[in-house]
Amino acid sequence: MRGKSPPKSDARPRCIILGSGGHGRVVLDVLVQANRYEPVGFVDSNRQLTGRRVDGLKVLGHPDDLPELRRLLEIECAIVAVGDNGARRELADRLDAWGFELINAIHPSANLARNVNTGRNIVVAAGALVCAHCQIGDSVILNTGCIVDHESVIGTGTHVCPGARIAGRVMIESGAFVGIGATVIQSVRVGYEAVVGAGAVVIRDVAPMSTVVGVPARQIKMAQEAREVRDWLLPELRRTEAEIASAGLV
Repeated sequence: MRGKSPPKSDARPRCIILGSGGHGRVVLDVLVQANRYEPVGFVDSNRQLTGRRVDGLKVLGHPDDLPELRRLLEIECAIVAVGDNGARRELADRLDAWGFELINAIHPSANLARNVNTGRNIVVAAGALVCAHCQIGDSVILNTGCIVDHESVIGTGTHVCPGARIAGRVMIESGAFVGIGATVIQSVRVGYEAVVGAGAVVIRDVAPMSTVVGVPARQIKMAQEAREVRDWLLPELRRTEAEIASAGLV
């Protein structure tokens, strides 16, 4: 990584995107649509992708190259576009330690109430609705068309998937995953690193580090329930099957 840095094309702050997969493409589109930052490239943990272009934007290197890329390309801003909640938080911490400004990617079609409190490294995708007095923690993904109603708290590193509906005064704790089309009724707490399966309807508190599925949502504990995981969870959550097996549920 030698040579002169390319000239800046405009006055917008330059940013880099960590992760060039499907979510990275979404984040790039959100940033382009919002037109607040100038994306200059991706970095990705797969070094074989270095030099390739993703939706016209070059993969510049590995996350370990970021301090040098920051100096070479005069980049001050970054955002983590990784779907895994734990990895997203860890990478955000590394960026913070390296001195990057962690930015938010909020689609112009998203609707956030004027008194919503947002952290850093947040992605709010197209059509998302966040109502009055909500608190959105660092490294949260509010995906396409989701609804977060009044006075709800979305904890650090949480992912609320497309079409999910979070009612008023709900607490979603750190690292939780709320699947596509799931519904959480008012005043319920979803514990840290819990998984709410796609289409589930949560009517009572969800224990930390548990998986709930169904209508109404129930915790997976028995063998016949464990076999239903394929029907309820997103493909990217297939890894939870190994956790279920290790707990003696299959």
